[in-house]
Amino acid sequence: LGTTTRTDGTVPQVTYNGWPLYYFEDDAAPGDVVGQGRGDVWFVVSPQNPFKPAKTLLHEFDRYDMVRAAVYDNYKLEVSDIEFHLPKPSYTIHTLVHLSEKHPDKKFKVIIGEDNLESFTKWKNYERILEDYGLYVYPRPHVTNSDLKRHANVMIVESPLLDISATFIRNCIRKNQSVRYLVPDPVEEMIRSKKFYL
Repeated sequence: LGTTTRTDGTVPQVTYNGWPLYYFEDDAAPGDVVGQGRGDVWFVVSPQNPFKPAKTLLHEFDRYDMVRAAVYDNYKLEVSDIEFHLPKPSYTIHTLVHLSEKHPDKKFKVIIGEDNLESFTKWKNYERILEDYGLYVYPRPHVTNSDLKRHANVMIVESPLLDISATFIRNCIRKNQSVRYLVPDPVEEMIRSKKFYL
C-alpha cells in the first residue's frame, strides 16, 4: 500500500502496487487522481447490525475508537456515532433519513462491498435506499453476480480486486500472524494491546 499526490492538491490518494485503490468518475485516464468532488466520507459505526448477533461484535465504543484511529489523519474521512443515539438494531434507512433531516444541505449515498450487494434485498426498505440515496459498490472477489448492479442508482467503483476481508484479518490475529499493511498501524496497536479477536 502507498499513496500518490492528487492533482487537486488535497489529500493523498491511497494506492496498491502504485495503482489507486479507487477511481473517480472525473478521472479520464489511468493514473488520473482528480476525484469525484462528492465530498467527505463518513464511517458510521453501528452499535447493532441486524444481521449479526451482538455477542459476535466488539463493543461499539471499541469499534468506534478503531475506526477513529484508522482515519484520524485524513480530514476527508470522518467517524460518526450517530447510530449510537438511534433505536437498535441499526437500520441503514433510519440512519439515512435522520442524517438527511439533520444535514439537509448534504446528499448521502451508501458505500458497500459487492459481497453485501448479494443480500441487499434483505435490508429494511432497500428499495427506498436505492431510489432516494443510491449505492457505491466496491468490487469483491468470489461473489455472485447481482441484478442490482444494473440499477440506475448503483455505481460499481472501478478498482483492483483485493482478496482481503475482516474475517481474514481476525483469523490472522487469532493465529498470531502479522496484519501489518492490512490495517493502519494505530489500529494494529489497539488490537494487540487490548487483545481483540483472541
